[in-house]
Amino acid sequence: MLLELRAENYAVIDHAIAVFGPGLNLLTGETGAGKSILVDALALLMGDKASSDVVRHGADRAVVACVFEATPGAEAILEANGIDSEGHEIILRREILSNGKGRVFINNQTATVTALRHLAPELALVHAQSETLGAFDQAQQRGLLDRFGNLSEESAAAAYAQWRTIQEKLDALERDEQDRLRMVDLWSFQRKEIESVKPTEGEDQALETERRVLSNAEKLYAAAMSAHELLYEGAGSAETALRAAQKQIEELAHYDPQFQEAAQQIASVRATVEDVSSTVRDYAENIQASPDRLAEIEDRLAALDRLKRKYGQTLAEVIAYGEEVAAKLNEVENRDEIVKTLRVDLKHASDAYRKAAHALTAERAAAAKKLEKLAEAQINDLAMKVGFAVTVTPDEDPAHWTAHGWDIVECRIATNAGEPLKPLDEIASGGEMSRVLLALKVSVEEGANKAQTKKKTQVPRTLVFDEIDIGIGGRAAEAVGQKLKALSRAQQVLCVTHLPQIAAFADQHFLIEKREHGGRTKTSVRLLESADRTGEIARMLSGATVTDTSLKHAEQMIKTSR
Repeated sequence: MLLELRAENYAVIDHAIAVFGPGLNLLTGETGAGKSILVDALALLMGDKASSDVVRHGADRAVVACVFEATPGAEAILEANGIDSEGHEIILRREILSNGKGRVFINNQTATVTALRHLAPELALVHAQSETLGAFDQAQQRGLLDRFGNLSEESAAAAYAQWRTIQEKLDALERDEQDRLRMVDLWSFQRKEIESVKPTEGEDQALETERRVLSNAEKLYAAAMSAHELLYEGAGSAETALRAAQKQIEELAHYDPQFQEAAQQIASVRATVEDVSSTVRDYAENIQASPDRLAEIEDRLAALDRLKRKYGQTLAEVIAYGEEVAAKLNEVENRDEIVKTLRVDLKHASDAYRKAAHALTAERAAAAKKLEKLAEAQINDLAMKVGFAVTVTPDEDPAHWTAHGWDIVECRIATNAGEPLKPLDEIASGGEMSRVLLALKVSVEEGANKAQTKKKTQVPRTLVFDEIDIGIGGRAAEAVGQKLKALSRAQQVLCVTHLPQIAAFADQHFLIEKREHGGRTKTSVRLLESADRTGEIARMLSGATVTDTSLKHAEQMIKTSR
């Protein structure tokens, strides 16, 4: 459930806070007051695209924030995105700077717009004012049906991915065959050149070290033997001096115990000096100034450098390129066998996809029968008399296979008796379009709620409708209010409305007001108490002048709605 929504320097809003409750939350106000601005702000927090145009004139940034109750599903999404939970609440905040840049925070931790989009379906569904049936495409209709039936596309998607991968490999083999044949000679030469050298990873680095040693053998021998003399062999060596010092300190320790540890330390240093001296002496004895070995190393490094100039910056890249070329040659040499194997795999993958797609079609067809009956009843409750159907048509041509299955889902309606069923986007009346959209979404949400309750899964807790009642009035408006009220019993509903018949059903009624103060226009949000609510509904009934008659009518409407 949405607990709180805040906006600062957002459009005409200076600073506004709305604290929402369960049930039906309605937002009303005069035209142009900014009712839809709050819905737009929430849509931004659900991951909608931001624009610097929303920053209030004179401000350097706009800030929108909200607080939702946490759900297990939302917490799992947070964990997947590396965001820590904050108790029983989820705090979303988004900043839009005047230069077009922005920042996203979830639970006061830096996040991304993508994380908001992943989180959004778990928290809220926003049906914006700009959403019309004209944009209600086949993908959206399929999505509504799947949501209604709580259907999963995972099996079909996995089978499609497997089929598509094999098909692409097969297409590439057949499409690139001539190019591959032209490249065979080059690939063969490259493979032979790399295999003749037989490079090993890191070999060049080891050879470079050995070359440096052989090239400087005399210097290294002199340095090692000099170090050995200074440390151990010479008359004034470090070991001789340390031995004498140790003898004197041991004499001190014989009379004063505080020097016992110092004597041990000197003994340890002597042992270290002896070890180092032995190491450099052995190193010097093993140095062999071999011109033949040096020449051999030079030739080997030159060969390795030639390979690196052609096939990669490192020997690891050269080796990987050689393996890649060998694989390409293997494909050419064994093309017929590979194609045969791929065709067998493709047949198995096709069968698996067909099985998954057929199963999804059957589930969709069953869900469509239930949805069309429920939606038709819901639409007819909104002062209409229509025929409604949801068709599921499978297109089994592989050219039309998708990760969503092969079904074409279409909602069709006849708004007058005797007329044939037509696609939704051919409905002429704006009022009819609004009512059909509301009824359909109410049907889907109720069906999804029941299906997910049976499966003990979480449903979105907040549904948002922005002026879904455009173009309707009278008895139809009251029916819409009843539908929203019924929907709000299972889920929190936020709705922007301009109809008093709908406003009367509110559990929480918010008034959006626009006022001029200090030469600037400001929009505020206020939760109405009982008397103020009656006055606002009376204003919606009669206009600017509220009369006793309109007040009595408003009181009666509120009483009736209960």
